[in-house]
Amino acid sequence: MAMMYLRGVSTLQYDSAKCSGCGYCAAVCPQRVFVMKGGKAGVIDRDLCMECGACMRNCVSGAIKVRSGVGCAAALINGMLTGDASCGCSDGGSTPCCG
Repeated sequence: MAMMYLRGVSTLQYDSAKCSGCGYCAAVCPQRVFVMKGGKAGVIDRDLCMECGACMRNCVSGAIKVRSGVGCAAALINGMLTGDASCGCSDGGSTPCCG
Protein backbone atom coordinates (compact mmCIF):
# COMPACT_ATOMS: atom_id res chain seq x y z
CA MET A 1 0.00 0.00 0.00
CA ALA A 2 1.38 3.38 -1.02
CA MET A 3 1.72 6.16 1.51
CA MET A 4 -1.02 8.79 1.18
CA TYR A 5 -0.41 12.41 2.01
CA LEU A 6 -2.89 15.17 2.64
CA ARG A 7 -5.72 15.21 0.11
CA GLY A 8 -6.09 18.07 -2.33
CA VAL A 9 -2.85 19.90 -1.51
CA SER A 10 -0.45 18.50 -4.09
CA THR A 11 0.91 21.08 -6.53
CA LEU A 12 1.25 18.47 -9.28
CA GLN A 13 -0.11 19.61 -12.64
CA TYR A 14 -0.14 17.40 -15.72
CA ASP A 15 -1.07 18.46 -19.29
CA SER A 16 -1.80 15.34 -21.34
CA ALA A 17 -1.87 17.39 -24.57
CA LYS A 18 1.85 18.12 -24.11
CA CYS A 19 2.79 14.53 -23.18
CA SER A 20 5.14 12.89 -25.71
CA GLY A 21 4.69 9.43 -24.20
CA CYS A 22 8.35 8.98 -23.27
CA GLY A 23 7.40 7.26 -19.99
CA TYR A 24 10.13 8.86 -17.91
CA CYS A 25 7.60 10.19 -15.39
CA ALA A 26 6.28 6.68 -14.70
CA ALA A 27 9.84 5.32 -14.49
CA VAL A 28 11.15 7.86 -11.97
CA CYS A 29 8.13 8.45 -9.73
CA PRO A 30 8.76 6.75 -6.36
CA GLN A 31 5.05 6.91 -5.51
CA ARG A 32 3.78 5.45 -8.82
CA VAL A 33 1.58 8.46 -9.48
CA PHE A 34 1.87 7.97 -13.26
CA VAL A 35 0.89 5.07 -15.50
CA MET A 36 1.43 4.70 -19.24
CA LYS A 37 -1.70 3.95 -21.21
CA GLY A 38 -2.38 4.35 -24.93
CA GLY A 39 1.01 5.97 -25.57
CA LYS A 40 0.49 8.73 -23.01
CA ALA A 41 1.08 9.12 -19.31
CA GLY A 42 -1.86 9.32 -16.98
CA VAL A 43 -2.14 10.30 -13.35
CA ILE A 44 -3.52 7.56 -11.14
CA ASP A 45 -3.98 9.68 -8.01
CA ARG A 46 -2.31 13.07 -7.63
CA ASP A 47 -2.77 12.88 -3.85
CA LEU A 48 -0.06 10.21 -3.82
CA CYS A 49 2.48 12.83 -5.02
CA MET A 50 5.11 13.73 -2.43
CA GLU A 51 6.34 16.62 -4.58
CA CYS A 52 9.89 15.38 -5.04
CA GLY A 53 9.97 16.87 -8.57
CA ALA A 54 11.58 13.88 -10.30
CA CYS A 55 8.76 13.65 -12.87
CA MET A 56 9.04 17.31 -13.86
CA ARG A 57 12.83 17.19 -14.13
CA ASN A 58 12.64 14.17 -16.42
CA CYS A 59 9.66 15.23 -18.53
CA VAL A 60 11.08 16.00 -22.00
CA SER A 61 7.93 17.72 -23.22
CA GLY A 62 7.18 20.03 -20.28
CA ALA A 63 3.85 18.36 -19.58
CA ILE A 64 4.40 18.20 -15.82
CA LYS A 65 4.72 20.96 -13.28
CA VAL A 66 5.13 20.53 -9.55
CA ARG A 67 6.53 22.78 -6.85
CA SER A 68 9.25 20.47 -5.61
CA GLY A 69 10.60 21.03 -2.15
CA VAL A 70 7.35 22.16 -0.57
CA GLY A 71 5.75 18.88 0.44
CA CYS A 72 6.34 15.97 2.73
CA ALA A 73 9.42 14.79 0.82
CA ALA A 74 11.16 18.08 1.52
CA ALA A 75 10.16 17.99 5.17
CA LEU A 76 11.50 14.46 5.61
CA ILE A 77 14.78 15.23 3.81
CA ASN A 78 15.27 18.43 5.80
CA GLY A 79 14.55 16.49 8.99
CA MET A 80 17.20 13.91 8.13
CA LEU A 81 19.77 16.59 7.30
CA THR A 82 19.14 18.78 10.33
CA GLY A 83 18.25 16.10 12.87
CA ASP A 84 14.93 17.83 13.53
CA ALA A 85 12.33 15.08 13.18
CA SER A 86 9.40 17.49 13.08
CA CYS A 87 8.19 18.33 9.60
CA GLY A 88 6.72 21.68 10.52
CA CYS A 89 3.44 20.97 8.79
CA SER A 90 1.53 19.71 11.80
CA ASP A 91 -1.38 21.66 13.18
CA GLY A 92 0.17 21.45 16.62
CA GLY A 93 -1.55 18.21 17.54
CA SER A 94 0.20 15.10 18.72
CA THR A 95 0.04 13.40 15.32
CA PRO A 96 2.26 14.74 12.53
CA CYS A 97 0.75 14.85 9.06
CA CYS A 98 3.78 13.17 7.51
CA GLY A 99 6.82 11.26 8.56
